[in-house]
Amino acid sequence: MTAYLLRRLLYAVPILIGVNLLTFVLFFVVNSPDDMARLHLGNKHVTTDAIDAWKRAHGYDRPLLYAPDAPGAQRFTRTVFFEKSVRLLVFDFGRADDGRDIGRDIRQRMGPSLAIALPGLVLGLLTNITLALGVVFVRGSALERAAVFLAVLGMSVSTLFYIIGAQYVVAKLLNLAPVSGWQDGAGALKFLILPLLVGVVSGIGGGLRWYRLLFLEEAGKDYVRTARAKGLSEGAVLGRHVLRNAAIPILTGVVAVIPLLFMGGLLTESFFAIPGLGSYTIDAIQSQDFSIVRAMVYLGAVLYLLGLLLTDVSYTLADPRVRLA
Repeated sequence: MTAYLLRRLLYAVPILIGVNLLTFVLFFVVNSPDDMARLHLGNKHVTTDAIDAWKRAHGYDRPLLYAPDAPGAQRFTRTVFFEKSVRLLVFDFGRADDGRDIGRDIRQRMGPSLAIALPGLVLGLLTNITLALGVVFVRGSALERAAVFLAVLGMSVSTLFYIIGAQYVVAKLLNLAPVSGWQDGAGALKFLILPLLVGVVSGIGGGLRWYRLLFLEEAGKDYVRTARAKGLSEGAVLGRHVLRNAAIPILTGVVAVIPLLFMGGLLTESFFAIPGLGSYTIDAIQSQDFSIVRAMVYLGAVLYLLGLLLTDVSYTLADPRVRLA
């Protein structure tokens, strides 16, 4: 397995380089530093001196790829590409356009994002699997058809509806939780109620539909019919056999999203005023802070590749017959 992991890590290097090059092209070639200055200054008729001053202040006044007037290796290091893109490969995120340390911001905002994402993942997984097993238990009945209809209906509703509805009903009418906000330490628990509720409820539709199909496929296999023929109850068949043999597809979905939990939820954190990485990204887009946006794009790519690697490793834990070569 060690050789496999090392090989996968080596495969990730050219992918990350490609992501880095693509973001550089999008931010500095398609959208030149002059265009970025105009967007940031907020005036199409801004003077050339103002543009030059903004570029000098933010390190965009250097050549993009090659500095012919610089000595030696500085021809490549004294460029926008080296300063803004190459350093991302070693997780040197640099500073935001307003001077803040992006790496420190990420470390500070990772906690609130994980405080919502991890409990939401566990509660959502338990809820969806339990409901799906219940629906499979009553398959072929009117109750199953009603559950499928409600699941499709839930999938069709926008997440914004759940957010606004929860804020109005739970926070305003019932006064069971704050509408939005955040507090460090144990005081954050009261601010987690609404985001967790929205995350679990909004995910029931898609989760129920997916796990139901997964369990129905397993329930129709020969080993399940054999278990029933031996006299096992339907509940025991679903719990001991169907759920256990569906572990690999479940792990595929769960493990792959674990690294992405660090990125937080864009809508959830923004609407509930939670200082996580999701709201950090949204604020950077709104303020046109391109340094933060580039850093978050690269970090997302790294975490996604890590999720794929963890998914492969989890296969061997769920099924000893699986070998990584």
